[in-house]
Amino acid sequence: MSETNTLSETDIEKRGQVPSLPKAAESDASSRAGAEPGADPYEVQLDPEDDPKRMPSWRKWVAVIVISCASLCATFASSVASFTEPGLAHDLHTSHEVTILSISLYVLGLGVGPLFVGPLSELYGRNIIYQTSYVLFFAFTWPTAFPPNIAVFLLFRFITGLCGAAFLSVAGGSVSDLFDNAHVATPMAVYTISPFIGPVIGPLIGGFIVQNTDWRWCYRVLLIWQFVQTILLFVVVPETYAPVILKVKAKKLRKSTGDEKWWAPLDRQEYNLVGMILHSCRTPFELLIYDRMALLLDIWSALLLGILYLAFQAFPIIFEGVHGFNSQQTGLTFLGIGLGMVVSLCGQPYWNGLFRRESIKHNGNAPPEVRLLMAELGAILAPLGLYILAFTTYKQVHWIAPILGSIPFGAGVYFIFTGVFTYLVTAYRPIAASAMAANSAVRSSFAAVFPLFAGAMYDRLGTVGATALLAGLLTLMAPLPFIFYRIGARLRATSRFAARP
Repeated sequence: MSETNTLSETDIEKRGQVPSLPKAAESDASSRAGAEPGADPYEVQLDPEDDPKRMPSWRKWVAVIVISCASLCATFASSVASFTEPGLAHDLHTSHEVTILSISLYVLGLGVGPLFVGPLSELYGRNIIYQTSYVLFFAFTWPTAFPPNIAVFLLFRFITGLCGAAFLSVAGGSVSDLFDNAHVATPMAVYTISPFIGPVIGPLIGGFIVQNTDWRWCYRVLLIWQFVQTILLFVVVPETYAPVILKVKAKKLRKSTGDEKWWAPLDRQEYNLVGMILHSCRTPFELLIYDRMALLLDIWSALLLGILYLAFQAFPIIFEGVHGFNSQQTGLTFLGIGLGMVVSLCGQPYWNGLFRRESIKHNGNAPPEVRLLMAELGAILAPLGLYILAFTTYKQVHWIAPILGSIPFGAGVYFIFTGVFTYLVTAYRPIAASAMAANSAVRSSFAAVFPLFAGAMYDRLGTVGATALLAGLLTLMAPLPFIFYRIGARLRATSRFAARP
């Protein structure tokens, strides 16, 4: 999730509060009379009918659901590959270790992509990024559904990861475009959970498909989903980025009136696309190097995502190797993690009320550290769930016990990611997009690497020792939100990137 708001966007939204854009059919005199005092009368402004925040509520929610489903599909594609590995190794004559790269390379693409699509969305808008990326996502999935060899398969797994990354970097900005600050929490929570529900659904559907038909149908089902999703993106998701809305409006006015004086701020903004991309790539790494708080929070969330992706290798070892499950049954074991995420999402109204009370207490300007309250709960639940999972993987313990243990882990995943994401966006608001890009790059690196050593770790340490080790790592990181809740404001005061207290 990422926001790509800019200073020009903020200024435009402020101007949008004054409905002063003259209609094309009006005379020049009435146009100038309707303009904001002291402003250029030919600068187009955001009228109420143009403002995405003033769309009907049902239409905004339809857009959020479609965008969230597109994000869910992109991350579903990462984990569904976990159950195709045996068939892939057999049919393409390669080793199991090589097939794990189908997950690693895809996730790596998801991490690298936001560095490039963020700047593009600031110039060309959200919609063109969504539509282009999903058309390419659909097109480049075909070689993975019908691969001639393992090299082609792995290459296009990385490319499809790059194409799917738009929904992990731009979509958060669309949600904030559609809702004002007082109402954005719930739709943002729905969007935030979608990239993490996707990896849980992947093994569930993948296990069912592989158990009953050929592994290639995992990618064929993905193609069908992508096709439907692409149509919905073209039909029901409007452009929400204010600078681009104004640019299109100015272009229409110039065409309808024949007057070339009409302009939007984006028309006069000087930019260098290559320079913007280089800045987008450089700033996240500067943040990681010079800001210890951002680095530690990014490592914490990266460790959590790495463990989630490691589970795609660990659960088959636990449930197939210890309890004798088949592929379809093993896929169903991921329901515990998914249930934990959904239950935690249902508690969002409580958190909304808590944040509202904190805002009132601080005269409408609550410190960003308030957002870490969710992460504090997650810091307790995530390792607790893994400890339960670890010590219930013995053969003599009923198979439902480790699944029940994964429920608090799933809830912890939701609380930690939601708390960390919202904190990074608010605490580092001047460079919010770069803060989220840095987090995405670190997270994806961990998620790409962890599945590669899962098999060797579980072979060496056993199901109890390996899972307990992961729980121990999360326990070591658990104090972070409690510490930063207390001293975050002091650290932000000395940071060259963070918003000042």
